[in-house]
Amino acid sequence: MLYTVPPWFLLLLAVPVLVLGENVVRRAPWLSRFNVPVPVVGGLLFSGLLLAVNLSGFAVVTFATKVSAGWWTWLVTTEIEWAARPLKNLNLPLLVAFFTCVGLGAPVRILRTGGRVLAVLLLAATALAVLQNSVGVALALALGAPPLLGVVCGALTLVGGHGTALGFAPRFEQAGLASAATMGASAATFGLVAGGLLAGPLAEWLLRGRGKKLAGPTPAPVETSPAVASFFGDVRLVATFGRSAIGHALLIASCVKAGAWVSFGLDRAGAALPAYMGALLVGFAVRAIHDAAGGTWLRGEVIGRLAAVLLSLFLAVTLAALNLAELAAVAGPMLVILVVNTLVSLAFAACVVWPLLGRDHEAGVMVAGLVGFGVGSTATAVAAMDAITRRRGPAPRAVALVPPTGGFLIDFTNAPVISAFLNFLR
Repeated sequence: MLYTVPPWFLLLLAVPVLVLGENVVRRAPWLSRFNVPVPVVGGLLFSGLLLAVNLSGFAVVTFATKVSAGWWTWLVTTEIEWAARPLKNLNLPLLVAFFTCVGLGAPVRILRTGGRVLAVLLLAATALAVLQNSVGVALALALGAPPLLGVVCGALTLVGGHGTALGFAPRFEQAGLASAATMGASAATFGLVAGGLLAGPLAEWLLRGRGKKLAGPTPAPVETSPAVASFFGDVRLVATFGRSAIGHALLIASCVKAGAWVSFGLDRAGAALPAYMGALLVGFAVRAIHDAAGGTWLRGEVIGRLAAVLLSLFLAVTLAALNLAELAAVAGPMLVILVVNTLVSLAFAACVVWPLLGRDHEAGVMVAGLVGFGVGSTATAVAAMDAITRRRGPAPRAVALVPPTGGFLIDFTNAPVISAFLNFLR
């Protein structure tokens, strides 16, 4: 019997899923040592339990993931669209609010001084996109599959993620690859899981006795951040900020709403960018104005804790709803290409990007971020970096530079790379 669970149950399950992940990480210290994020552990365990139920034969349970409730979608839509009560992903407000925090939390002085590192990250991510497509096409041809499948299992879904996959799907279908949207969604889901599981362990392997020592003592973890992420701990920390937390939350909500209009304008201009792009840009603009005016009321620690809460909820809702049976059913050539491309991406990050960035603590955190968004998504990248910095100490440049690189800068270079491969192979 098929049961489709209403999407609101995912929100109710998010906190139990996070508590499950936290308890497992505390009882399995190796997960913490390898920087596997708590939401990834809890979300995958829950989706694994759901898979076991579905395979048992007693019932088939799936989650609906889209809602049209006006009170939930108002912030992330313009009034023009909101009046029609469009279906939106349940996790969209959480994702957009999180990226708003990314914009608000990036001090202009760090971005200004990170010019070379930012260029290296962006060029490395672009080179990774070319590499993934090249490997994917070569493997597709060797396996007797359509060469376009190699791009779908390459930069379209690994560097690009779900949004890029869905955005380009009509063009791939027009080029002759039927069901490109379905294949892209499956491949992007594979990447989300792989990025969440592998980014942290790779950085730990690089940093453990292999990196250059930082000048001076290694920074100690921030006292207010436990080594293992705790959702309730983050919520309690937010509560201690009192009125400041309320003010920052209202600012984030205002940026999300303004960002909906910016995204609407970008869409009308023909720019195929992620849904969170407008809010991210608004957040950057507000932070730049604040810093230029000499403002001091935007507090990084408040924004960071709010971002941690939003990211945890987003990942818990997203991963708990995964249908792992769909990944298990991925066609043979797709699975081969995805696995090989993931391994190639890890090797590229370790052998090329790690030395270019300087082989130190910041470099290790940035490599985790690159793998996070180069295989999975920017959200998994930030989760992996958070897990590392909780244990090993802060990495302010990495935290400031990786999210904008994976969040929107890579879209400006990845899209032309995908288009070039698509035009060459069609």
